[in-house]
Amino acid sequence: MPLKTQQDEVPTINLTPMIDIVFQLIIFFMVGARFSEQEKQIDLQVPGVSTTAPLPQVPEKFVVNVFRDGHIALNNVDVSLPELTARLSQSKRERGDVKVTLRGDGAGDFQNVASALAAVREAGVEDIGLSVRMAQKGR
Repeated sequence: MPLKTQQDEVPTINLTPMIDIVFQLIIFFMVGARFSEQEKQIDLQVPGVSTTAPLPQVPEKFVVNVFRDGHIALNNVDVSLPELTARLSQSKRERGDVKVTLRGDGAGDFQNVASALAAVREAGVEDIGLSVRMAQKGR
């Protein structure tokens, strides 16, 4: 087995790139802090108004589930068709803009879904979505 007769060089760590990055970060934060101070010192008078209108509200979203046996749930609360119409029309009067997603059981009678859809339309809701699931290939 051969023996080493000379010593290997001691590895050194090159700190130049790390020092460069530290200096760049220092400069970045110094400049950023200076801009924020200048923004605070801007002499600006914000105009005032006598009346303001409220921002438009986000439309209220409802989910209507029509189950296989025909019973209906509005946001997971069981309701009848007249109750569904009454609650949606009340919300429409209060908020103005109402969105409804109608989900029907695929194995259920379509007449139940059609009745629920008619009740939603009777409440005056115009933004209605029907929820479906994409069929898997091979079925």
